[in-house]
Amino acid sequence: MQHFRFGGEAIFVAKGLVIKITDPDLLKKTGGIIQGMSDRPIIQNGKLIGAVTHVLINDPTRGYGIFIENMLVEAEKIK
Repeated sequence: MQHFRFGGEAIFVAKGLVIKITDPDLLKKTGGIIQGMSDRPIIQNGKLIGAVTHVLINDPTRGYGIFIENMLVEAEKIK
């Protein structure tokens, strides 16, 4: 697994966040969020805050992530 540090923006929504990739080097290498990035952890300040869930088809520089808190709540429901 390759780790990337990147410049980006996040807009917080109901259970997660919309992610926008702005790092020119990452965009040059990948074109944005690509197939296979789903379920990748989102780390902020050394802490797990969520995971990438999917890319917006019409704009591969944008995707959606879910917060870890919401993942844990859902995991408790299936125990």
